[in-house]
Amino acid sequence: MDPQNQPPWRARPAGGPRRKPASTVPSKRSADTQEEEWVAGEDRFVLQQAKKKAAIRVKGGRAKPIDWLAVTLRVIDGTQDVLDEDDDTDLDIVDPEGVLESLDEKQMEELENDIDTYLTLETDRKNKEFWQTMKVICKDRRQQSKSSAREARGVSSVAADVDRLLSPKSLEELEALEKQIRRKLDSNEPIDVDYWEHLLKSLLVWKAKAKLRRLSQTIINSRLQGLRKQQEQEALVVQDKLRGILGSNSASPSTVAYIQAIDPEPFLKLRSEDKALESVDEKAFLDKIAEDRRKVLKLGYVPYKQSGPDKAAPTIQSKPADAGSAPGVSRFATRNEDFSHATQTLYEREVARGVSENEEIFNGEEEVITPNKSRWADKYRPRKPRYFNRVQMGYEWNKYNQTHYDHDNPPPKVVQGYKFNVFYPDLIDKTKAPTYRIERENGRKRGQSFAPAGEEDTCLIRFIAGPPYEDIAFRIVDKEWDYSAKRERGFRSSFDKGILQLHFQFKKIYYRK
Repeated sequence: MDPQNQPPWRARPAGGPRRKPASTVPSKRSADTQEEEWVAGEDRFVLQQAKKKAAIRVKGGRAKPIDWLAVTLRVIDGTQDVLDEDDDTDLDIVDPEGVLESLDEKQMEELENDIDTYLTLETDRKNKEFWQTMKVICKDRRQQSKSSAREARGVSSVAADVDRLLSPKSLEELEALEKQIRRKLDSNEPIDVDYWEHLLKSLLVWKAKAKLRRLSQTIINSRLQGLRKQQEQEALVVQDKLRGILGSNSASPSTVAYIQAIDPEPFLKLRSEDKALESVDEKAFLDKIAEDRRKVLKLGYVPYKQSGPDKAAPTIQSKPADAGSAPGVSRFATRNEDFSHATQTLYEREVARGVSENEEIFNGEEEVITPNKSRWADKYRPRKPRYFNRVQMGYEWNKYNQTHYDHDNPPPKVVQGYKFNVFYPDLIDKTKAPTYRIERENGRKRGQSFAPAGEEDTCLIRFIAGPPYEDIAFRIVDKEWDYSAKRERGFRSSFDKGILQLHFQFKKIYYRK
């Protein structure tokens, strides 16, 4: 058929072959991209508003713990808008870890939820790392507050030993140790898996604390640098004003005449009005300054409006803060430990002796009130004595344990005794030796048992000395002591060369068949 005579439905368009309709996939992708950008922009706006609200609450004295953290991070926040007119120089910065010190369980949970909100919105790598670090430390604090009473009493001091091992290490050392532990856990070596997993878990917490310390130092340096620049600018302004007032003809410092009245002769003896002043030893004065500085550094975060009517303090206070106490009170109850050179020497000598196979380091300290402290506190600086104690652990092969356990699968270890070494090298009255006494709560008497089945009664052993030392107490298992002089039992109670030693074991109970 002639192409010119073809039916109209067979005729081809003049432009050549028909084109397929354009794909809609790129347009869909473009729409998805636009939606993602819109969501990201919305998140950035919400994050900026949250940071601004935090700064407003801090300035208004209504800050929550999360606000202090957000304001502190603003100092090094690289995502802050350069056009933001808010002045941050008048905002106080705090130690981020110090914010957690005075929080109870409910406040800690609320803070962790607020941290999760910032983690969701934050996109900057450094800022995200800061919030992740704070979450690790916050979660660790919550787990510590939920620990069982048995752990809190210090019957097992594995956690204390681990903390003592990891606390002085730097971030680089912790990272290297983390690699070693992970290699050991991944290997086929016969190891105590529970111990190494616990060590790794504690290491991650201390690693987060090391990161936070480094970040805190960066924040402080950044704030100091800004303050120095501000001071330099203010000094230049004042210098220009003085130059305009004095003029160019003012006398130079080198031409100022010598005036004897403003350069008096040094006194070779004390004046009569100065003799009434208290004489302070240089070392004691420097120690007091160091202690005051340590308190200031430890204070860090001071909650707003925590003042209230004073309540009568109980005779015995447990170390963890009670849930009903006002937040922030424990922040000011800093410990006055004895850091003198003599104490440090005695402490290091005792540490060098190490611990035996059946011993663990014991730190079950409890807070107690020192009676009559007010009589001498103004004259001598009160201090807590240092100590290095050990708890003796072992197996009890009674009839039940012999039936259910063997040497390959031993029973749980129990406390069999204690070795207390408390250091009092700087006693004012060296003729009176320190003493100790047992204190039982809730009216319980010696030999009575109020503990539930399967648990052991505990009591406080209080060590008492004269000024300048405060009382110190430890929670121990309440069993009958073995006072025998047999070498293997090892009872010892002595005070020599500034060391109070009290070593004892519990009586072994033998069951007749």
